[in-house]
Amino acid sequence: MPFLKRRQTTEPLYTGEWMDNEKHGKVTQVWKKTGMIYDGDWRCGKREEGRKYQTLFGAGTYFYSLSAFYEGQWRGDQRSGRGQMQYENGELYEGEWLKDKHHGQGLLLLANGNRFVGTWSDGQKNRHGKFFYLDRGQLYESFWVDDVAKCGTLSDFGREAAVRLTVYPIPKVND
Repeated sequence: MPFLKRRQTTEPLYTGEWMDNEKHGKVTQVWKKTGMIYDGDWRCGKREEGRKYQTLFGAGTYFYSLSAFYEGQWRGDQRSGRGQMQYENGELYEGEWLKDKHHGQGLLLLANGNRFVGTWSDGQKNRHGKFFYLDRGQLYESFWVDDVAKCGTLSDFGREAAVRLTVYPIPKVND
């Protein structure tokens, strides 16, 4: 049965379930000092070097600020599994996470509308990916290594809807 437990005014507000005097199950916790909110699943508190901490586990939404939040899967206080992160600068990442970093297949939407679709490893673009420059009407398909494009092709893509066209279109090659 959920209930509200308050310790001090500086302590986070916690609404949720308990098991063996530990936070466990569905919870909502609000940190008053930062305004951050976590709404999701928690697991029994664990001990590490005599210090108690709580582990975020399962699926939930965590608000870093009014405009930045993560919604998705958690494992051991870290974003892991499928999830979506809205950043303060207007960017959005949707895809796979591992240990708080983009890892696996994902889509990064930049604030200006451009986007990258491809494979991530340890928070960086790795292997095949496509970068859509929608503002210029171009598509760059490339092989990436540690966030750097190593080789690829640039082609026109959606030039008719582009806001900031390049001066010259890429010429077509005849067979």
